[in-house]
Amino acid sequence: MAELTTLVSGIGMGESARWHNGELWFADWTAGTISALDADGNVRRVTAVPSFPISFDWLPDGRMVVVSGTDGHVLVEVPHAGLVPYADLSGLSDYPWNEIAVHPSGNIYVNGIGYDYSGAARADGVIALVRPDGSAEQAARGLAFPNGMLVSDDGGTLVVAESNAGRLTSFSVTPGGGLAPAGEWAAVNGSAPDGICWDGSGGIWFAEVPGERCVRIQAGGNVVETVQLEQGCFSCATGGQDGGLLFMMTAQWPEAMDPAAGKTGQVMGLRVR
Repeated sequence: MAELTTLVSGIGMGESARWHNGELWFADWTAGTISALDADGNVRRVTAVPSFPISFDWLPDGRMVVVSGTDGHVLVEVPHAGLVPYADLSGLSDYPWNEIAVHPSGNIYVNGIGYDYSGAARADGVIALVRPDGSAEQAARGLAFPNGMLVSDDGGTLVVAESNAGRLTSFSVTPGGGLAPAGEWAAVNGSAPDGICWDGSGGIWFAEVPGERCVRIQAGGNVVETVQLEQGCFSCATGGQDGGLLFMMTAQWPEAMDPAAGKTGQVMGLRVR
């Protein structure tokens, strides 16, 4: 049995785990930063982001695009200029924007939770489509706290975790970039799926805060593997040289959002194949 390992500690609230160019990238929502962890265990700060939630991905040409959630902006990294405006989502929702996923075509999908964190939960979450020219439009609505989001390698499917509905929901991506509802990818009843990542064989890992775990499931909902943790799990990513490492962003919840509670966030690593 592989052993769970603490790779990084002292993070405020780690989110948006991504494996990219041989490094694990992640956001720290309380610090307002994006950082990368290399194979030698060194962490370097890449950039600061104006507001949270913070999520990021890469365009086909290699540029990083970043969600500055409360501002309702998508930013793009430009050499020698830092993060500059790419798209304005503020006209599509009055509430925070959350996760991002880039399509192989260069189109971008960004979801928004549809209500204020301090207010009553509603199934008013949306997904915006941002085109390469920076224009933005609503592509889907009526989601129950959309969270982690993925595009399939062939670009034909988008999967989003609905945290308040206990399910992963799929959409078919139309030739024009629109989203057509395709049904329930998997029910995860009794769970609140947060960040998600492909497992390398067609399945999905989902992170869960209340259950303090990371779960691997197949389409239809068959649970393949569960990694039990000691803190809430906000995000996950597979990576490593052979793709067989699972990285998990964890922290004590809700203490993670309280500056007086200290930095409990960690990056946990586990060999899963």
